[in-house]
Amino acid sequence: MYLGLGFAGYFPIEDIVTLRKLYSPFQGHPHRLKLPGVEVSSGSLGQGLSIAVGMALAGKLDGHNHTVFCIMGDGAQQEGNIWEAAMEASHYKLDNLVGIIDRNRLQIDGWVKDVMNVEPLDERYRSFGWEVIEVDGHDIEQVVHALQQAKSGPVPGKPTVVIANTVKGKGISFMENVAGWHGKAPSHDEMVKGLDELGLKNVIAYDALLNKAKKYQSEVDATLAAKTPAFSRDYWWNSTSQMRVKMEPTRKGFGQSLQKNGEDERVVCLGLDISGSITISDFYAGKPERKSRWVSMGIAEQSATAAAAGLAREGKLPVFGTYGTFAAARNLDQIRVSVCYGNFNVLIVGAHGVSVGPDGATHQALEDLFAMCGLPNMSVVVPCDVIETRKATDYLLLQHVGPKYIRFAREATAVVTTGDTPFVFGMANVIRLRREAPEMIDAFETVLAPNYVNEREDLSIIACGPMVPEAMRAAWVLKQEFGYETRVVNMHTMKPIDETAIIRAAKETGIVITAEEHQIGALAWRVSSVITETPELYGVPVISGAIGVKDRFGDSGAPWELIKEFGVSAEHIAQKAVELLAIAKIKKEEERFQLTH
Repeated sequence: MYLGLGFAGYFPIEDIVTLRKLYSPFQGHPHRLKLPGVEVSSGSLGQGLSIAVGMALAGKLDGHNHTVFCIMGDGAQQEGNIWEAAMEASHYKLDNLVGIIDRNRLQIDGWVKDVMNVEPLDERYRSFGWEVIEVDGHDIEQVVHALQQAKSGPVPGKPTVVIANTVKGKGISFMENVAGWHGKAPSHDEMVKGLDELGLKNVIAYDALLNKAKKYQSEVDATLAAKTPAFSRDYWWNSTSQMRVKMEPTRKGFGQSLQKNGEDERVVCLGLDISGSITISDFYAGKPERKSRWVSMGIAEQSATAAAAGLAREGKLPVFGTYGTFAAARNLDQIRVSVCYGNFNVLIVGAHGVSVGPDGATHQALEDLFAMCGLPNMSVVVPCDVIETRKATDYLLLQHVGPKYIRFAREATAVVTTGDTPFVFGMANVIRLRREAPEMIDAFETVLAPNYVNEREDLSIIACGPMVPEAMRAAWVLKQEFGYETRVVNMHTMKPIDETAIIRAAKETGIVITAEEHQIGALAWRVSSVITETPELYGVPVISGAIGVKDRFGDSGAPWELIKEFGVSAEHIAQKAVELLAIAKIKKEEERFQLTH
């Protein structure tokens, strides 16, 4: 699409080399507010045809003579949203609407026919009252003729769908009909090989384009550096010989748990097309005997959610998951009514918040915890690393009964716990920096919150998920730079939240900062609510601050770039701590002045 708009003159075509980079108008999924020529922001599958129906209806109402075109994938036809729109288009006789389906027969999890068959598409659309034209999607003459026919001579009162048969990656030997190239960039050598096979190696000045992209990235790096608080030394992850960490994707812990616990015959896993990405497919990897308990639902989050409730009703232990935006938002009504209202034992997995990175705003889960924590009967766990994710999944899957939501990241995250680190559902951990060490995990001590003895720290940082390692790094910064002692509270269980740990942190340190990889509020407001509603804290001065995403949508960019861009890095936490400690100092001086006068 971007190339088409470039050739049409909306922008210099070489600018597309900034694709999926931070601040680029060429987002991972198109955004109308960032790029000329983009009429509708998209990215969540199945919604485009409904928007097109609305645009075509407006055209009819206003007496316009234009045609609305909507491009879809064949895998997207698995979304029920598509078929609601198909009914509406036929019902309202929208002959000014043309749907175009790229039928390449592949989606992320594999062949469409194996994931969730949508064929015969031609017969299905005809049964919904559409005119159908089928073409070879690689034959431009056929494509143009079909579009002209649909626009200039539509069947009166009938919308038209053009089904374009294509081959994914056509013309490139190592890409043709390979599902794994969805959203994946080739290496430099693969790029050159692909261009050569397409006969374009000596046509496209790719070195100049790559240099343009490199220059753009340098500008992004400089902008981020200017926005990130600086201290006397560099405390970034693994930038020095001290406090080094192992990085591992937290999602792997989920897959490890399913591999181990999948022997339980009650466990049934439902796939929603990004199974490898969230590692739910590890449930049956190398274990063909479990394949009967693997149910591929395709791109159909709403139906899958209700089906999970049905499985739970019959005594199964259903597990389903996808990107957090689709696992907790698109299907919210089904979670609320089918799962939570009936209090069914369903494990829901919401993956990839900021760490989904280049995919952009539509795929970054920054609001899911608002919904999940707000639902009666729902329990919510946000583990901090791969090991804690495995422990949390072990518990939620086989021990906890009722609706439950676990949220974890895709990107490699610092491993800050061990097999011996305590994990008790509903009970926070307190983490204290004891020394600077070669390995960060050896520099901290972790104990269950009820067992922690007050050390009269200067402040508390209450964090969840990938913000726990950032909070620990902030504690290191504060100790080295200012001599401040920090109580880090790992609030892995968001609901039910450990109120006692919050009360103690507020009462014993007087300064509480929350840190969440989410819109500010999912954690911050819950912590604030405990502080303001606890009689024990009435009259106790507590200064609070919040680190999180500040009421904005996400952006394409590398995950670690977004940590800086959203202001949720350890450096930002430390800066906030210094600000609040300065305020606390002024308040104490004012109190002393009042006492002496």
